[in-house]
Amino acid sequence: MIDQIKQYIEEVKNFHSTNPAEIEEFRIKFLGKKGILNDLFAQFKAVPNEEKKEFGQVVNELKTLATEKSTVLKNESSSEGTTDAGLDLTRPGEPFTLGSRHPINITKNRILEIFKRIGFGVSEGPEIEDDWHNFTALNLPTYHPARDMQDTFFIEKDPDIVLRTHTSSVQIRHMENHEPPMRFLAPGRVYRNEAISSRSHMMFHQIEGLYIDKGVSFADLKQTLSYFTQELFGKSEIRLRPSYFPFTEPSAEVDVYWGLETETDYRMTKGTGWLEIMGCGMIDPNVLKNVNIDPEVYSGYAFGMGIERIALLLYQIGDIRLYTENDVRFLEQFKSELF
Repeated sequence: MIDQIKQYIEEVKNFHSTNPAEIEEFRIKFLGKKGILNDLFAQFKAVPNEEKKEFGQVVNELKTLATEKSTVLKNESSSEGTTDAGLDLTRPGEPFTLGSRHPINITKNRILEIFKRIGFGVSEGPEIEDDWHNFTALNLPTYHPARDMQDTFFIEKDPDIVLRTHTSSVQIRHMENHEPPMRFLAPGRVYRNEAISSRSHMMFHQIEGLYIDKGVSFADLKQTLSYFTQELFGKSEIRLRPSYFPFTEPSAEVDVYWGLETETDYRMTKGTGWLEIMGCGMIDPNVLKNVNIDPEVYSGYAFGMGIERIALLLYQIGDIRLYTENDVRFLEQFKSELF
């Protein structure tokens, strides 16, 4: 029996092949479930005690040699097969596909970075608000007709709990908990129950800014906005048109001069060269009183803009619905953006 095993050992040592089928046949012959090694292990019980030690040694040697020979030949065969197929193993692997930021996020981060350079921080607040922070403290009492300008989502039909209609509520919360001077931005999602057209959405993004200190004037506001439009659009020529907001007085709409250099410029500006980008104004004294800030000592300005609109202008996006359709072809255009 031991002599037969030694013959198997010599057979394994002398076996060489590059044919995958022959290598697999060799593996099955020695290592398969019905192979030689399984038969030898099954015969171990019948071996006389004085021969068991030597028998076990030569069987284990056979198993080790057969396993190693099978593995080596299989690897060599596989390597030769890839070479024959013309595969260059020195070529770099396929890169991972990188995602991209959404244009709304990119635009928000650019705006935050621009104002950060002149000392503006960031403040955030809840999206589910109470009536005081969303309306009343902003000079919009229950009877105020301007409430009708904002179609509101109420939580469980509770007139005092709403989905915030603007991030001005964040400004109120910040002013309640901080002493002037203060200078910050309030970005976030806001909700309006609008059904104006098929392009309107119930949720969109705003970013509002506020600055309060002693001696703040409308001239400071204009200079800040001029700086902002220059940094974001590369255009510093702006105009302020009188407007109305309950929480600012005086109030204005801000237009930036876009120009009329291309056909797109004519279409976007309706032939005027001007584009409306935001609203602004000096904080109403009543709002300061509501948050326990003395309007006789402090003054301030506020401004706010829709991030979707700013992104439309920056990237010349033709349809606002593209923001929410999750079309990969659209999103892949923003892979090169840093923000």
